[in-house]
Amino acid sequence: MSSKQPRWTQTWLGGVRSAGIDLGYPGERLGLPQEGSGSVAGFGRRIAALLIDWLICTWAITRGLLGIDPTRQGWVPVTILAIEYLLLVGTMGMTFGMRLLKIRVAALGGGQPGFVAVLARTFLLCLAVPALIWDRDQRGLHDRAANTVVVRL
Repeated sequence: MSSKQPRWTQTWLGGVRSAGIDLGYPGERLGLPQEGSGSVAGFGRRIAALLIDWLICTWAITRGLLGIDPTRQGWVPVTILAIEYLLLVGTMGMTFGMRLLKIRVAALGGGQPGFVAVLARTFLLCLAVPALIWDRDQRGLHDRAANTVVVRL
């Protein structure tokens, strides 16, 4: 067996890129730059921004401001997170966590996404599973349904 040929497990465990197929960089199909402002935000930044927003909604607002125990009423932090996303992404294109990590939600056609897109994206994000299924442009199902992409500032 040639050393250049990938093992059969590498072709399906690592995806098509490990088999030597070049799909281009994330966002290339969408007309976005490879690096810098306007390029697709990576998984690390996105998950960190969501974690920051979740901590704000769970501890600062639910526990601190409202005095509700989030472990007993788990729907409250999710509701507050949804409201935060609707208000902030709908008006500014980013949440507090996204602003700290210098990323924003953009419509595929450019500019800010409309209210219906933000509503669909927020609903699917709160379900969690659609946000965990990504395409080669690092867009979750919630982004694909809303025709949005998360880009760097």
